Amino acid sequence: MDQSNRYADLSLNEEDLIKGGKHILCAYKMKPKAGTGYLAGAAHFAAESSTGTNVEVSTTDEFTKGVDALVYYIDEASEEMRIAYPLDLFDRNITDGRMMMVSFLTLTIGNNQGMGDIEYAKMYDFYVPRRAVELFDGPAKDIADLWRILGRPVVDGGYIAGTIIKPKLGLRPEPFAKAAYEFWLGGDFIKNDEPQGNQVFSPLRKTIPLVYDAMKRAMDETGEAKLFSANITADDHNEMIARGEFILSTFGPDADKVAFLVDGYVGGPGMITTARRWFPNQYLHYHRAGHGAITSPSAKRGYTAYVLAKMARLQGASGIHVGTMGYGKMEGAKDDRAIAYIIERDEYQGPAYNQKWYGMKPTTPIISGGMNALRLPGFFENLGHGNVINTAGGGSYGHIDSPAAGAKSLRQAYECWKAGADPIEWAKQHREFARAFDSFPQDADKLYPGWRDKLSTHR
Repeated sequence: MDQSNRYADLSLNEEDLIKGGKHILCAYKMKPKAGTGYLAGAAHFAAESSTGTNVEVSTTDEFTKGVDALVYYIDEASEEMRIAYPLDLFDRNITDGRMMMVSFLTLTIGNNQGMGDIEYAKMYDFYVPRRAVELFDGPAKDIADLWRILGRPVVDGGYIAGTIIKPKLGLRPEPFAKAAYEFWLGGDFIKNDEPQGNQVFSPLRKTIPLVYDAMKRAMDETGEAKLFSANITADDHNEMIARGEFILSTFGPDADKVAFLVDGYVGGPGMITTARRWFPNQYLHYHRAGHGAITSPSAKRGYTAYVLAKMARLQGASGIHVGTMGYGKMEGAKDDRAIAYIIERDEYQGPAYNQKWYGMKPTTPIISGGMNALRLPGFFENLGHGNVINTAGGGSYGHIDSPAAGAKSLRQAYECWKAGADPIEWAKQHREFARAFDSFPQDADKLYPGWRDKLSTHR
């Protein structure tokens, strides 16, 4: 059934829709199946995303038609489809009237992902008007709060050197805490990896007190504040709250130095919102494990990593993993920096829409996945700044001298880039950075040919 007479209006002007402020706009790459016209397929997609079905029904009235989602732009050659969703279409909380991410996802990538006449459809950008921005939580804490704890300026406080305890599973409480202590002697930030929690060989109630003891000893020895991101992910929101409250009570006077990590993609928006609202004084660390199942460029359905990051800021993530932009082991390219820019800036021109955030706190780009000191100068140059958290697992524990030396090499790599120095020359004056060349010789050969001769007397 061709529903384009009702669910498409190509006379609508995008600029006017944005000025009106009463619609969320979504841009997709969509291909209908053979035998379905492009506009007919797009209109059916919009119908399934809002008020329609595949037959005429007797319960539709004139008001219902007023909240139809409308296709307002198509370009079959480029597989471009854009849909305007009225704000009134989205579910709102009965407790406080605020918007919810699950409703956005249910409508915009819900049943329409399984439609029989659509080959594929993938959202690559969306636009949120000011009123909708105001109705989402946004972050309670941001990187400025971490800089303050670390004793740094709250504007451009710079790189936070972090790690992930490796192996990500298998360590019992004592070696886990020992590994944390050894890194904290040189670095700032440690996170649980995404599967770490309350394994039988490392019960949370035993591990967390040992980690706090390690933090206190490291702070005493270095005279520096340290940060720990604890995984509170669980199926049950009550379990999440119980974990979070236990962790905060254990850290006591240093509870401000605790972030909470949540596996936001596999756990879903409800898990992020629970952590954001129940623990508003903690930095909310969004881990996106599993997202590649739909965000990968090879996936034709769902949404992109750019869309995921944008949604995370709306939900209230203080920081989210954004990939390594081609500088680590994870899938990505240099132009993935747009994923960082949309969450950290107050306005950004995305692939389809210019988004203003109207003062909503930023979300920190968290860089993880095969990074080490040798890769960081190029990464910072590509991104254009170093105001990120970097959790380098192998880049720290793979350092030839010690995890603390690995942490120091990361800091020195940031300082090298900030100074605009040649990395080889910088290494001659910074031993930990120099030893990173010996620690990661394959990267050194690729990035700095001839380094062995140039650093032969400086390592």
